[in-house]
Amino acid sequence: MTPSHLPSGRTPAGRTTRSWPRVLLPALLILAWLVAASFGGPLFGKIDEVSSNDRTAYLPESAEATRVQELLGGFRDTDEIPAIVVVAAPSTLSAEQLTAVSDAVAALSAIDGVGAEVSPALPSEDGLAVQAFVPISADAEIGEVVDEIREQLRAGVPSGFAVHLTGPAGFTADLAAGFAGIDGLLLGVALLAVLIILLVVYRSLLLPVVVLSTSLFALCVALLVVWWLARAGVLLLSGQTQGILFILVIGAATDYALLYVARFREALRSHRDTGAAIVAAWKGTVEPVLASGGTVIAGLLCLLLSDLKSNSALGPVASIGIVFAMLSALTLLPALLFLLGRAAFWPRRPVHEPDAVAAEDGIPARGVWARLPELVRRRPRAVWIVTTIVLLCGAAGIVRLDAVGVEQSELVLGASDARDGQAVLGEHFPGGSGSPAYVVVAESGLRAAADVLLAHPGVDGVTVATADTPGGAAPVTGTGITAFGPPGTAPPAPTVVDGEVLLQATLTDAADSAAAADTVRELRVELDDVGALVGGTTATSVDTNAASVHDRNLIIPVILVIILLILMVLLRSVLAPVLLILTTVLSFGTAMGVSAVVFDTVFGFPGADPAVPLYGFVFLVALGIDYNIFLMTRVREESLRHGTRPGVLRGLAITGGVITSAGLVLAATFAALAVIPILFLVQLAFIVAFGVLLDTFVVRSLLVPALVHDIGPRVWWPSRLDRRVDPEPAAAAPAGTRTGP
Repeated sequence: MTPSHLPSGRTPAGRTTRSWPRVLLPALLILAWLVAASFGGPLFGKIDEVSSNDRTAYLPESAEATRVQELLGGFRDTDEIPAIVVVAAPSTLSAEQLTAVSDAVAALSAIDGVGAEVSPALPSEDGLAVQAFVPISADAEIGEVVDEIREQLRAGVPSGFAVHLTGPAGFTADLAAGFAGIDGLLLGVALLAVLIILLVVYRSLLLPVVVLSTSLFALCVALLVVWWLARAGVLLLSGQTQGILFILVIGAATDYALLYVARFREALRSHRDTGAAIVAAWKGTVEPVLASGGTVIAGLLCLLLSDLKSNSALGPVASIGIVFAMLSALTLLPALLFLLGRAAFWPRRPVHEPDAVAAEDGIPARGVWARLPELVRRRPRAVWIVTTIVLLCGAAGIVRLDAVGVEQSELVLGASDARDGQAVLGEHFPGGSGSPAYVVVAESGLRAAADVLLAHPGVDGVTVATADTPGGAAPVTGTGITAFGPPGTAPPAPTVVDGEVLLQATLTDAADSAAAADTVRELRVELDDVGALVGGTTATSVDTNAASVHDRNLIIPVILVIILLILMVLLRSVLAPVLLILTTVLSFGTAMGVSAVVFDTVFGFPGADPAVPLYGFVFLVALGIDYNIFLMTRVREESLRHGTRPGVLRGLAITGGVITSAGLVLAATFAALAVIPILFLVQLAFIVAFGVLLDTFVVRSLLVPALVHDIGPRVWWPSRLDRRVDPEPAAAAPAGTRTGP
């Protein structure tokens, strides 16, 4: 029997008992997470069933390329994806060699997934190369079919011949191969990086595993929800969105867990009972976690304003991830720590020492977070002025940022057979072979549209869709549609669908080149008089880049306004939120400026997608403002008790360690994106990782505290704290000073 004078759940030795009523709720929470994760875990290998990397599928419905893509179905009996086979010979092809290549190409139709109408092998004018068009079923595994085509061709052509497969199917296969490591490699690298940081931070063997488990459980359950929503057609999922979801959930869940564990460690020193410590830690964590997560979600949901579905889809997908990251940190983690108690920190278990806690008053006794507040106290104006100048110098590099789009052949880093094939194709054939511009025009405007196309220097040739000619198209010349068959044969009639015909223009430049994009823009202007629509691979890139620029210019200001309003409500101030927004924007500008210089001079990247600055802004501002929220909510709490200037020093000293650890974790998880050889993800990885470190070690540690300290109570205008006078410096104990015995 427990003596009557002891509280329930307490033994005479002072150890916490685990009575069934107290254990039941944590056990049920853990069980619920286990069950949900058991359903979500197996879906890691099935994401490709509900995802797509087709760029056309993500364009707005109003885009010209989208409208043409919808009309193409009426002119085609199939939605096959074209692949271009290019075979380069070391010297001029002989008749026997051409026959061998032609036979090898003809045999490709026997491959499962390849359409029956494989075009004959067409030699180049210089006699050094052969090209052929191979249709691949859209329902087939493009990567597997492309690999089999390459393997069979290399075995069938004469020795010494170079075989490449390019075109839409080739680039799709290379892109799929680039994303292939997203389930295993990306997740493994991110988890390993976080585990190493947690081991260093906690110097414990069990606690890092517990924290990492909560992050992994959050990801499994988030994936469960996202997968089923994507399967139901509610959400669009791509390899890019999938990778960001993985990284965001792991990083955010771990950050929130770090905050809770820090509060729990403090509470264990003040409370003998584990249950009381769990509750105290939860109360101290729930507000900043909800405020932080809510701010991130608000920023992410601004992406719903995007014209590009790839951007608008990321908003709800990532928001779902943040929701479960918060839930895991506020439910699963406390439940696990309740069952483990102080043993979770082994071998450095916190000791119950309320007297020592009262004497320390939450301020570290030594280390950088005891010394840094003193620097801010002594020279606040010098600190924020010098810091601002340094950041502005870094931001100046943003003039070198080339974010107007990159060629499709540059999307995959490292080896790319499709890119090599595109280069060979451009040497021996018109650069746009196999990826024509599609022009849909009223039948009455056929001749006028054809004349415009034929007169443009960027167009090499024009064909019109027909129903009764080989390949379903007939060449168009200045005199009309070319006849097939013996002399005197009548020209074939164009296929007419709802009064419209389809023209295909082969461009002189590679379909993904800047010159081809200029050609499409010019053709759209010239064909506007006849009401023609221009689509195809090049047009899709043009429309995608235009939509990205529109999204960037619209969404960035909206995010700033929404986050500013949230900060005003949270901090009950106007001036402080404005300062936080300005420092965050300055930090973003510096991150982009330094990144632009690194991309150009160190990595030699060809440029950046217009969406790179938008994504960088969303994550740096939404996530970077988190650390300012963690800092400033504690500063406000301390200011209510001690005054603004002592409060900012105390807030910096108390939160410094945990926020720095959180920043390192988030930077490491986003840096893991660089293992995926996709240009967009590698650039995003560097921008966010560098930006988070910059925000953690410079903006939140120096710039913001120095600004707040220099301004003083006026920073809280127009709240009551604005009118509160700080104690005289001589009477105010600086951070790190101990009071009491």
